[in-house]
Amino acid sequence: MTRIIAGAAGGTVIAVPSAGTRPTSDRVRESLFGALDAADLLHGARVADLYAGSGALGLEAASRGAAAVDFVEKAPEAASVLRRNAARVAQSGRLSAPLRVHRAAVTTFLTAAARGPYDLVFLDPPYDLPDADLAAALTALAGHLSEDAVVIVERARRSPEPPWADAGLEALRTRAYGDTVMWWGQPRPASQSR
Repeated sequence: MTRIIAGAAGGTVIAVPSAGTRPTSDRVRESLFGALDAADLLHGARVADLYAGSGALGLEAASRGAAAVDFVEKAPEAASVLRRNAARVAQSGRLSAPLRVHRAAVTTFLTAAARGPYDLVFLDPPYDLPDADLAAALTALAGHLSEDAVVIVERARRSPEPPWADAGLEALRTRAYGDTVMWWGQPRPASQSR
């Protein structure tokens, strides 16, 4: 069972698609959002939850004060579950933040429909996503980030670090939780850009 941990919709149960997704565990989400809260990165943030699955990351951000969240998920069943979860969280937390679900491939959304600039972006792709596809997504994302944005990529510990530099980004920090690693990145300052 997956629940929203804290905020306006804290305790709300959300559904998980029956196949094809790997929801971030409650323990990892609690640690991640504790760090985001401590850095004051949630209140009023414009958020993108890419490879959203159930939407747990973006919905947690909305519950904790994000201004708006765009969810991107291409799998039909997962997108349907995500729409229901967004409606449930919006109603239970009486959220005013728009929660927009886009059924699309991540790079397609970023090149054709993104509404940035985003202040906080979660990328939680399937562990078997090819590294080249992640690199393409980061490159497409770079033009949709605010100057102080934070990008968080969740992958398996065995995965290589995201190719930050190729997308005009730089590493910020890394946190490991068992087999899961959260890489944090940010836009490279203009003075350091190529």
